[in-house]
Formats: sequence, C-alpha cells, structure tokens
Amino acid sequence: MPFPRAKSSRQLYDEVKSYDRVITPDGPLASALNRQLDRSHLGPFAIPPRRLAVGRRQESEDRLAFLGMIANEDISWKRCAYAVGNILQCWEHQGSHEAIFEYDAYIDEATERAVERIGDLETASMKLTNDTIDSDLDVIVVEPKMLTQLERAYLPAEYDTVSLFADTEFELPPFRIHESPTAIIETVVDTVTETNAENVGIVLDQESEYSPLIESALEAADIPFFGGPGFTDRSEHRLFLHLLRTAHRGTDTRISEIRSLLTAFDFDVADRETDKRLHELDNENLSWLKNFCHEIQEYTFLDALSAFEHRTDDTLDDFRTELEELGIADEIVTEARLDELSFYLQTYEVPVDRDNEGVLLADAKSASYVGREVVFYLGLDDRWTHSAPRRPWVDQDAQFTRNLKSFQLLLQSGSQQHYLVQDATGGSPVTPCLYFEELLEREYDRFSELPSTTHQLRSEPHDGAVFNTESVDVSPEPVETISKSSLNTYVNSPRDYYFSRIVDGPEKEYLTEGNLLHDFAEFYVTHPAVVDDAALTEVVDLMLDEVRPLIRSVDEQTRRTEYRVSLETIVSYLDDNPPTDGAFLTPSSSTENAIADYFGCDIESPVTERRFVDEDLGINGMIDLVQSQTELLDYKSGSENDANSIVQDAAIDEPSDEPDFQALLYLTYWRSQTPAQQLSFTFFYVTELVDDAIAGDVDLDDALTTVTYYPGSLTDHVRTEEFFEYLREEGANKCQKILSKIDYQTYAALFDAAPLVETTDSDELIESEFGRTMIERLEAEIGEYKYVKTGSKQVMREIARQQKGAFFKPDLDAFESFVEERLTELNRRRTGDEPFPIEGLAGEPNYRRVDNRDLLLEGDQ
Repeated sequence: MPFPRAKSSRQLYDEVKSYDRVITPDGPLASALNRQLDRSHLGPFAIPPRRLAVGRRQESEDRLAFLGMIANEDISWKRCAYAVGNILQCWEHQGSHEAIFEYDAYIDEATERAVERIGDLETASMKLTNDTIDSDLDVIVVEPKMLTQLERAYLPAEYDTVSLFADTEFELPPFRIHESPTAIIETVVDTVTETNAENVGIVLDQESEYSPLIESALEAADIPFFGGPGFTDRSEHRLFLHLLRTAHRGTDTRISEIRSLLTAFDFDVADRETDKRLHELDNENLSWLKNFCHEIQEYTFLDALSAFEHRTDDTLDDFRTELEELGIADEIVTEARLDELSFYLQTYEVPVDRDNEGVLLADAKSASYVGREVVFYLGLDDRWTHSAPRRPWVDQDAQFTRNLKSFQLLLQSGSQQHYLVQDATGGSPVTPCLYFEELLEREYDRFSELPSTTHQLRSEPHDGAVFNTESVDVSPEPVETISKSSLNTYVNSPRDYYFSRIVDGPEKEYLTEGNLLHDFAEFYVTHPAVVDDAALTEVVDLMLDEVRPLIRSVDEQTRRTEYRVSLETIVSYLDDNPPTDGAFLTPSSSTENAIADYFGCDIESPVTERRFVDEDLGINGMIDLVQSQTELLDYKSGSENDANSIVQDAAIDEPSDEPDFQALLYLTYWRSQTPAQQLSFTFFYVTELVDDAIAGDVDLDDALTTVTYYPGSLTDHVRTEEFFEYLREEGANKCQKILSKIDYQTYAALFDAAPLVETTDSDELIESEFGRTMIERLEAEIGEYKYVKTGSKQVMREIARQQKGAFFKPDLDAFESFVEERLTELNRRRTGDEPFPIEGLAGEPNYRRVDNRDLLLEGDQ
C-alpha cells in the first residue's frame, strides 16, 4: 500500500542548492538541508519563516503575552489565557493580530486589552506581519501548503516552490504488533546503546503511556536522551505541586490519595492503612507532613518551596525563577492561587535548558521531520491525529492538508523506520491514526487489518533485557483447605484470588466495624453482667476511635448512632436467645478480642468464635456462635438477604455473579459433626434495624434470616407429616382448604403415585406427571371443583419454594465434590500447569467484588 515518497535531504538539497534562501515548514528539515551544504554561504541557507524573521529561536509567544497580561492587567488568569490564545491563533490563520475583531462572539474587555498589549510586543508574529523577505534574494519555498497564512505573508512577491514528495512511491513497512507497551519499550531499549544513541529518534505521543515508560527505561539503561520531559514533567516539580495540593485537601485526605508523595518523602506507611485518613494516623514519620498541612495558610510560595527543598535535600532554582516571573513568589499559598499556578503550568510550556545529546524523543503532534538514521514510532494510534481548532477563523481543509503532509513526512524520517504498535488493549482493538485512511485509501479498524507482523515478548534471559523472565523452580505446598471468603473470590475470579494471596489489602471501614461488632457479641455472651448503659457508651467510643481514620469527619455523629443501635440489637437478641451451655463442645481459647482487652476480661467459651479446619472436607472457617447443637449463627454488618437469595448465591451448577458459600460451607462442616440432624444457619444482620430504631419500631425478626438444612432429599422433606401440617396451617387459602378435606395418608400416597420433580420452577412441577397425578387424585377424592385445582397448584408452588430457600442432602453432597474439584484445580494452577484466569465459573467476574482490579490484566498472564 504505497503513497508518495518523501525526498531525501540530499535529493531535496540538489534541487534547492542554487538559491539564496530556502524556506522550510519545519526546523529539523532545515537543519538536515543545512548539513548538506557543500559551499560557503552568506547568511542562513535553509530556515523556517519564524526563525528567519527574528534571527533566533524565540520563546513561545502565547506564554510571553500571557505573562505581560497578568503583570499589568487585573483580569483572571484563565480569561487572559483564553483571550491570548484566540488572538494568536486567529493571527496565525488570518495574518493580522487585529483580525480577531472580525469575530464579535470572541470580543470582550480582556480580548481588547490583550490585542493592545500584544501589539506592543516584539515577537516573531509581528515581524512576519510587518516585514517580508528581501526581494533581492533568490528564494525557494519547500511545500508551501504546509505554511500558515501568517508565514506565507512573510514571503516575497516572487519565489519558487519545490515539493517535499517525489513521483516515486514509498512502500509502508509492516506494523510490528506487540502485546503490550512494555514489550514495545523493551524492543527499543534492546536495540539502542550509548554508542548508537546519536543516530536514533523515537516518535511518540508525549501524553501517552509510552512517554514515561521510555524515559524510565532509557535512564535505567544509562542511555542519554533529550526532548522528553518538560518543566512540569520533572518529578521534583510535580512532587512540590502535589505537596501544596495535599496541604489544601483538608482533614479527610486518605493515604491512598497521597501514596506517591509519601513514597518520595520516604514515609513508611503499611499497606493496610491505605484507606485511612492522614490526619488521624498516629505515626511519628508523618508529623512533618501533617504540620506542613496545618500551617499552609502561613506559608508564601517561596517559604513552601524552601521547606520542600530542605526536606528533600534538593534545589528547585527553575521553579523559584518561575514563581518570581509570575509575581506570586511572596504571596500566601491560597487554594485559589494554587489553582492558578496549576492552570498556568498545564497551559504553557515553560522553557528549560536541555543537553541535546543522545536519543531524540519527538512528539508526534509537534514534529514533522526527525533527522536521525533510525526512527522508532511508538503507538501510531488515533491519539496521533491532530484536533484542528474549532474556530471560525480556521480553514479546516487547509489545516487538515498541513497536518496530513506533516504526518506523511514524519512517517518517512530516517533511513530505517520501525512502527511498533499494539493491536488491542483491555480487550478492545486499537484504532490506527486516522491519517492512514487518507494515505492508504482504504478502511480499517485495527493494525492487524493492515500489513503487519506479530512479535512476542522473549522469555529467555538475554543481555540488555528490561525484564528477566527466567523461570524459578518453586514447588509450592498444596492448599489443603479453603475458607468461604477465599472460595467466593476464587469462583468469581481465580486471578483475583491469586493476587489476594500475595498482595496486602488496605484496612476497610466496614471490615473494622464488623470485627468490632463481632468482638462485642462474643464478649457479651461470656460477660453480660459487665455491659450496662455506660459500658455501651464506652464501646461506641472505642469503635469510633478505631474507625475514625477510615471515615469522613462529618460522618462521625451518624456512625455513633449506628454503632449504638447495633450494639443494643445484639444485646436484645442474646438476652432473648441465649445459647445453650455448649457442654457438647470443648472450650477453646479465643482469638484476640478488642472489647475484652478494653474491659480487662478473658474470653474462653465453647460456643463463640469456633475455629474449624477439616482437611477431609477441604474447608475451614470461624463460626461466630453455636446457638445450640443444631443451630449456628453468624453476625453480619451489611444489608439483609432473604433465604432464597442466600441459596441462589450458593449455587454451584449455575454459579451466581455474587457467589457466597458461607451458609453452605458451614452447614457442610456442621453436618459432619452432627450427622442425620436437621440444622439451621442464621444470619444476624446487626446493623439492619438502625432506621427502625430511630423511628421507634424495632422487630428483631427483621434482622434475622435463617436457612435450614434437611438431612434428606426435597421429596423426603415435603412428604413428611410435619410438612403436611405446615401446609394445612401456613399454606395459601385454597391449599389449606383442600388439605383440610384429606388425611396425611392420602397426601403421602401422592408421592408414591408419581415421582416428584425436584425443581425450583413451579410451572415445571405443575406440568409434570406428578403435578397432573396430584390434581387428578385430589379431584377424585374431593370432587372436581375449581378450588381443588387451584389448591393443588398452591401446594406445588410451596414445594418449589422449599427447594429455593433451603439446603438438602444432595446439595451438601454436591458441594463436597465441588470443593474437592476447586482445590484440585487451584493447586494445578499454583504449580504453573495452567494460568489463573480472570473469568470465574460464571464467566466475566463481578468487578464490584474484585479486590485487585488494577492487577487483572486481560489475556493469559
């Protein structure tokens, strides 16, 4: 897929060498032509219009005009920048700094003042406007369509032109598709050395991920480069701004929000404290930072900079100079002034001194030509496409032509071009730069639809590699048992489970609250006499002290009310439902209990916090409360779920997107301790009644959800006389009516007449052989009345509901096999036989339940 070939600098020089002046659209192109000079020449030979007009490289005019405005006008910085930007842009496209007055929608007081002040500045634009190239000189212009209206106004009345492009064709080299930005960076760094760095150029979008990656990789490899990070990109400058911004965040600043700042200052904070508030952490290492934040209103910008320099043992002379240039060095660091400073640094490129040695880094949206022998192009995606200014003074077609020709020239820089790209990222295709459609005259959606080759990251060790991926011989100990939380995570996303085992997670407010409520419940079971009204207040204070670093200060009073009600709810339940003496269990030493420690009491009970590890079943856990020999209870601090939801979320044949196997796992274990018994597992949602308590209408039953295990099948359960009596007393109206007219033997005989379909779908049951037989037999027994058919259907709907909201022997048997399969699979993955996939048993994971979202890279990792 060829397009016109750009002329080499030598070929172009041969066409223009006889002229006095060669006007080029690009500085590096002019430098390439000047290097070809084979004779002495008076004055500049090849040169862009702006540099010729002022005789030197000039600082950006927009910044100079802006500085002049804020120093002399009482206008907000943003309004100044907006006015200056419009004037200079209009000037570039229309040839006059007063051309902005032709567009009424863009005229205001700030614009009028800016036009007047800009008119007094000695700038390249004013030179281009008022002067022209000496008409006595023999002038030739390279690709005049790439010049702006203002640049063309500087040309003499007569001049010759020459095209940048030849009649021959340039065959586009194939794109080299890599699997990640890291692989692309490794390819470049493997090729470049300190010796050949002067011959290498790298073109990239400076706002993309490639920019910091290549800069870090080159630094790590001790390869010199230039053209990369600017004033604002310097790490020490960004760190100083981050410090000032942190000082104005207030007392709700989280450690996670300032982690990079803490790392730079060598402040050591544990991962578990990531979600805590800075100003509530009792950490001596953080005292300097907290004091700085408290005193920020007393600092001038220079005071703050000096404090920063003293702390970091660094000197920021360039930043000090810029503060003085802006006239704010001696002003107090207010949030408004900090916003203006940040806006200025984001809007304007502050000039920096650079050592022009080593690899040249060029911005894809600024460069038109790279004068290096070998040029790497990183990314080449749609971010390389210029966004033409949407202003009435801009000729969109002319601007597109300039951008397209610039891109066409850029693609052919150097004698070797290497286009390194990704075909997809995050599971979505990467769209190539839109200019390719014009050059190649074909449509495409991704790089693999164009001529390309695919490259894999090398795994064998090699000299110069950024990463050593040599395998290490490690034989991990097999996982013998799994807890309900680990199983939940694994079924949702095996890869999230993997990272949860190797990455420390931050402490969460809801976990801290939940742990403290558990501690209180355990404490109250063993020491109820200690807990009176005053003690409850002390426990609330203790909970608030523990959670305060994790919550906003404005939420403290709300939390105090929630904690008090939750504690009272626990007390009320345990007073009404005290556990049995637990004589059937051996007392165990409890784990740490913050409430017991506070009151100076020991905790040792046979019925609370029962830790179990069963390698035969492959499960482990902690039972909050053994209510009786057949009843287990678990305290929850979240929102209530009904029994149907609990059973549904424990499904193993069609896993839920919110898997939760706690009730099923604990009942499976308890069945092994008490075989052939009907068991129950109750979730006690201790925070559920807060709103009811405030309204004065509390019913403890609203905080309880019980799931029952029946030691037989569904058929065994629903054909019992106990269930028959339940239907007669609690069933729907017509159900009660028909069963009142028959005895239990007639009811039980229905299950011998046809096999019961054990399903949660009542319609399926009604339409089955069993359903038809039931209706026929009851009509024969009672009479062919309409209510008989309706009542029969009500019976079958209740049977189906039993399957939805309870566990039966086949469910627990299947779960034991399920756990065994998961452990076998898990251990196979741990040994490296297969990867830990992102997708769980239900397919794409529920990302609301993923703890390590940033680590779940797409594909097989």
